[in-house]
Amino acid sequence: MLTLSSRVQQIKPSPTLAITAKAKALQAKGVDVVNFGAGEPDFDTPENIKDAGIKAIQDGFTNYTAVPGIPPLRQAIAAKLKRENNLDYEESEIVVSCGGKHSFYNLAQALLDPGDEVIIPAPYWVSYPPMVSLAGGVPVVLETSEAEGFKLSPERLQAAITNKTRAVIVNSPSNPTGAAYSLAELKALAEVVVKNDILLISDEIYEHIIYDGFVQHSPAEISPEVKERCIILNGVSKSYSMTGWRIGFTAGPAPLIAAMTKIQSQSTSNPTSISQMAAIEAYNGPQDYVCNVLVDFAERRAFIVKALNEIPGITCFNPEGAFYAFPSVKGLLGKACNGQKIDSSLTLCELLLDEAKIAAVPGEAFGSPGYIRLSYATSMDNIVKGISRLSEFVKLLS
Repeated sequence: MLTLSSRVQQIKPSPTLAITAKAKALQAKGVDVVNFGAGEPDFDTPENIKDAGIKAIQDGFTNYTAVPGIPPLRQAIAAKLKRENNLDYEESEIVVSCGGKHSFYNLAQALLDPGDEVIIPAPYWVSYPPMVSLAGGVPVVLETSEAEGFKLSPERLQAAITNKTRAVIVNSPSNPTGAAYSLAELKALAEVVVKNDILLISDEIYEHIIYDGFVQHSPAEISPEVKERCIILNGVSKSYSMTGWRIGFTAGPAPLIAAMTKIQSQSTSNPTSISQMAAIEAYNGPQDYVCNVLVDFAERRAFIVKALNEIPGITCFNPEGAFYAFPSVKGLLGKACNGQKIDSSLTLCELLLDEAKIAAVPGEAFGSPGYIRLSYATSMDNIVKGISRLSEFVKLLS
């Protein structure tokens, strides 16, 4: 009999990818599903970036590269960090991996020993806890409330730290809530990090998708003491609509980056050569694309948040960044659809897909039952149609 490892048996597949796959399978059968599940921009990769990838193929740039990424790409990332974040990093302090998810996976493998604790504020990105667990670490989940803006306070961080704590994760702007930390809030958390000599993992993948004049900061900007304890995770997927190109990066202390590179050398080896050339163009080329898509995202955000708040039983937080609405559906729990009681947001999402042909991700996936995540990285026509279906579905509940 085939016996699988205990570590793989303790984790579940990514629920966001599972929802998206189910929705796409229904769509392939001709079912008209409004898919709010996908965590990727619906815009195409900019032409200049695609052209750079095509040129790489035509030039025969299709062989193995340096494991942590080619020097010109790491130089482009260093230039981006200097230009946009006023941060100085050497090539030896940057490793490029096969997407942001791969970056965090390598980080956890390089950083954690069995029993090491990582503090993860909830709602959290679905993959943080499983990847900490796969590395033998212990995810310490701290729930945050909508009243707190879905953000971790320095007092709660301090109270959660033990002698086994290695790091705390800050994802700003956040998936799934869209909450973003101000510079003052980051400084307050950083004080606790420095005082307790732990690491601050800063996931900045949505840094360019921000609204209402919000000013994005990396905690590494605060001081040299914070920078030496800060690990930045980022990539091209969200800002440049390059999710399928699979390029993410980590910037941090050279010994950690070297360790991550060693792990990568024994798993995937280098990130895709063609994608690396495209990523260089993303970072070094014109940046007007980012500003242009923000206009559409802001319009969609305004519509979906207002529309959700008008549906009885649903209230929605106004996100400061990213492209997700994270409404509370607690007012719908206890109701029934065709005789089936809605006892959780998980049940609600199953019914929404089956009865209303709407794909959404339940809050349980993000450590926050009673909520659902709706990605507005889809057309306004789809958003209008989906919210209309949701409204009609709610009217039929008893």
